[in-house]
Amino acid sequence: MPFATGFRHKAIQAACAALLCWTLPLAPSYATETVRIATMDMSSGGLAGFGISAYKHLQFLTEKANQEQWAGDVRFELVPFDTKMSPQEALSLLGQVQSSQIRYVIQGASSSSVGLALQEAIERYNRRNPGKEIVYLNYAAAAPAMTNDKCSYWHFRTDAHVDMKIKAMMQHLANDSSVKRVYLFNPNYAYGQESARAARQFLSALRPDIEIVGDDYHATGQVKDFAPYISKIMQSNADALVTVSFGNDLALMVKAANDLGMNKTRIMSLSGNSPGMARSFGSQAEGKVLLAGVSNMNSNQYGATDLASAYQTRMQEDFFFGAAEAAVRLLSAGMKKANSTDPAAVAASMSGLTIDTIAGPVTMRAQDHQLQMPIYIDSWSKQDGTNVVVDQEGSGYGWQNLAVIAPEQASLPSTCQMKRP
Repeated sequence: MPFATGFRHKAIQAACAALLCWTLPLAPSYATETVRIATMDMSSGGLAGFGISAYKHLQFLTEKANQEQWAGDVRFELVPFDTKMSPQEALSLLGQVQSSQIRYVIQGASSSSVGLALQEAIERYNRRNPGKEIVYLNYAAAAPAMTNDKCSYWHFRTDAHVDMKIKAMMQHLANDSSVKRVYLFNPNYAYGQESARAARQFLSALRPDIEIVGDDYHATGQVKDFAPYISKIMQSNADALVTVSFGNDLALMVKAANDLGMNKTRIMSLSGNSPGMARSFGSQAEGKVLLAGVSNMNSNQYGATDLASAYQTRMQEDFFFGAAEAAVRLLSAGMKKANSTDPAAVAASMSGLTIDTIAGPVTMRAQDHQLQMPIYIDSWSKQDGTNVVVDQEGSGYGWQNLAVIAPEQASLPSTCQMKRP
């Protein structure tokens, strides 16, 4: 058995074991070419569930692309690699991707540290190996540097980066005349610190009259009781709490706010739609927790609700990686436009391309390969069959859209000086 074939077989066996090995559909009879895509997220470790869910999103989307011929006669096949959320592990695996002659990589759930490492390594590899280039599709690694000073021609991000989401969130706050006092509370590392900086910058420009009454940080994944922090926030009389905290930290934060009756202060987040939140949010968070994201599963103008419902039926979990749909759409449209699966031709076609997604028409900006897209501002609301059709985790609550920040409003300039082939 050749190495590439043997490795692919073992990788898929391992992924199937982690994912309870649901049945993959047979290749459609019309397919004339199969393109392998390496998925480089985590399927082991403390956040394995998050990475496995990301893989299930990508599997569902590539199945749909194959069945509906998004890329014409091209069929996609996923080849999973477990990065363990480690940049070093990701770089080791990238060597296996290269030797297996896989020319497309998709990543996002395993953090921006992994993404930055992959981006730099792929850029270096492509410079040294003309004609054997690899294209990197990024659906969730949101470090602004990836489409600014660290930008690469071979990297395409289909998620809004953190500063874009913070800007949209601050625009929404600025339009609310009742907001006078804002508290910033974030994880104590570069992600939280940069997000707080962006929030201060945009608030100062949009609403200099708003007072920032607190700017605190917490250790990531170590706080068991957020009550002391919430008590301090309540004492500040803040109208809004802005946080990029995620996972169990955000869940425990909202739980403490519910327990202490923090009803006056809205909690504005970027990660409220991720798994495990619904149980902590409950009915007490109704209208209190807001979300800034790149899609809303209850806005069906472009088919988001239909897609989310189909995914829930197929995978028995919620669809929340909206930017993953844009990634598969972009790759499919790039191949169709290029009439080729060669990475160099496809990259040239995707650069500057406008595509239709569940968030509406979006454009891959040629300057930095940052997708220009709307940002949805949503509120945790009771499922009513009209504004909230799709709930979260069977809770009876989901995300009602309050506002859509248009792509031109969410857009930010880039410092990218891209080296083009």
